Amino acid sequence: MPYLLRKFGLLLFTLWVAVTLNFILPRLVPGNPIGAMMAKYQGKLDPSAVDALKIAYGLNDQSSALSQYFTYLGKIVRGDFGRSIGQFPTPVWDIVAQAAPWTIGLIGVCTIISFLLGSALGLYSAWRRGTRLADALPPLGLFLNSMPYFWVALLLLYLLAFKSSVFPLSGNLDPFLTPLSSEWWLSMLRHAALPAITIVITAAGGWLITMRNNVMGVMSEDYIAFARAKGLSERRLLNRYVLRNALLPSFTAFGMALGFVVGGSILTETVFSYPGLGLQLYNAVTTLDYPLMQAIFLFIALAVLIANFVVDAMYVILDPRVRDGKGA
Repeated sequence: MPYLLRKFGLLLFTLWVAVTLNFILPRLVPGNPIGAMMAKYQGKLDPSAVDALKIAYGLNDQSSALSQYFTYLGKIVRGDFGRSIGQFPTPVWDIVAQAAPWTIGLIGVCTIISFLLGSALGLYSAWRRGTRLADALPPLGLFLNSMPYFWVALLLLYLLAFKSSVFPLSGNLDPFLTPLSSEWWLSMLRHAALPAITIVITAAGGWLITMRNNVMGVMSEDYIAFARAKGLSERRLLNRYVLRNALLPSFTAFGMALGFVVGGSILTETVFSYPGLGLQLYNAVTTLDYPLMQAIFLFIALAVLIANFVVDAMYVILDPRVRDGKGA
């Protein structure tokens, strides 16, 4: 428990640093949201509209930076991130709330599937080394891991969407469907199939190699030889000693992968025009939508911190040294 309390305190401190940087960095960038909006409308904004926009975005605030900072913190606590520039006057929170479930549902689930599939194959490859299938898996994993994601995505789009029309080319749903109906679910799965296949294919190979190396390293330890000498069954040796210790390094990488689900979704959602946070972040960057960028960056930071805290909690379960306070 003291270990988790320390980690939770570190999480809160890191989150405060991320929020503070999120406040400072936009103020160091040249220009302002109004300039970006005027460029979007080619200067066709009358002075009264410009003044109203300055009030809306707080650009006429003459108070001190410290006062603005505490005002900003209060808005963050209330979930008030302002209004989007690229999708004005939609509130930023509405955009994030609408896009986040699609990213978490697609990229998050596929990351978990890739980890479980790749780790299982890596474990088999190391444990059953010497057999044809086990020895064929590492080269396959290296090949899959080396394939550029965008190349696989474009290849699948061309073969399975453009040429054969098995799957849709883009989007997340067909229009005019009743939410949560059977047709709605089927449409969602068809639109998610290609990006999901691409993610699993390109990511599982890396987890396979990682897990295989971890298992091989654990199996070379003296305590494994000692356990075998005691006459432990192979199943007990695998479950009690090898798997638990081989999973620890993988969980650290898995926590980081889960945390960067949003950041890693940019390419996926852009290629497939999938309306999640990655595509929203790409659009925000191209339209200089600072409020939306701030909100998504903060969401990414929070996701990374929560994922790492969950991994720390898993360490308490898997590693007795951490649970007893000796490995903290």
